[in-house]
Amino acid sequence: QVQLVESGGGLVQAGGSLRLSCAASGLTFSPYAMGWFRQAPGKEREFVAAIRWSGGRTSYQESVKGRFTVSRDNAKSTLYLQMNSLKPEDTGVYFCAAAEGYFGAASRLYDVWGQGTQVTVSS
Repeated sequence: QVQLVESGGGLVQAGGSLRLSCAASGLTFSPYAMGWFRQAPGKEREFVAAIRWSGGRTSYQESVKGRFTVSRDNAKSTLYLQMNSLKPEDTGVYFCAAAEGYFGAASRLYDVWGQGTQVTVSS
C-alpha cells in the first residue's frame, strides 16, 4: 500500500520556524519527484515547492523563496520542508505528493498524496 504521511505541523508565531516531514512507504521513493502543496481555508490548493528525485533541482513558489527549503533523504524515503520566517499567510494544511515522471507545480500530475498536516501562524 502506497502511503505518504506528513508530520511536523503546529501553531507558531509569525517569524518562527517549523520543519515538516513526509515519510513514504509502499513505493520506491527515489525515482519520484516530490512536492509540497498547501491549502488555506476557502482557497484552492497551491504549489509550495518541489524537488527532483536526485535532489539536484528544486522549485519554489515565489512567495516562499528565501524562507522555505525543500530537501529529501532517499535512504530514509523522507521529504522535508524547512519553513523559516513564517507569516500568517503561510497558514494552511500542507500536503506532500509524489510524481513519477513529472517535476513541477501542476498538482494534477502528482500521483500520490498524503493526508496533510496543519500549519497555523499567528500574528
